[in-house]
Amino acid sequence: MTNALMASLQPELPAEMTEIDPGDTVRVHQRITEGRNKRIQVFQGVVIAMRGGKSAGATYTVRRTGAHGIGVERTFPLYSKNVEKVEVLRKTKVRRAQLYYLRERQGKAARLKEKRFISV
Repeated sequence: MTNALMASLQPELPAEMTEIDPGDTVRVHQRITEGRNKRIQVFQGVVIAMRGGKSAGATYTVRRTGAHGIGVERTFPLYSKNVEKVEVLRKTKVRRAQLYYLRERQGKAARLKEKRFISV
């Protein structure tokens, strides 16, 4: 492939891209356009999957528990222009890349252990 084609396939990285990992509790601010109106919609939950690495088509899936205990999942593109910002609220220690087992768990069973940072 030519260098121009390879350059076009590389995503344009935002100036300050937050580092998100599976198990993180995040708040995603997404621009929504409804007719002429534009607004910001916030979706807060746990990142249960990351797909595509750091490529242009990379995505991450965020899961939250909605009203009456119903689980809601949304998949966001990693390099979307519609995602205004991603806030990492909490980092947790997980031992696998996809946390699909959280779908069957509720309440205390769905808790993840928070990362502890030991300063030397």
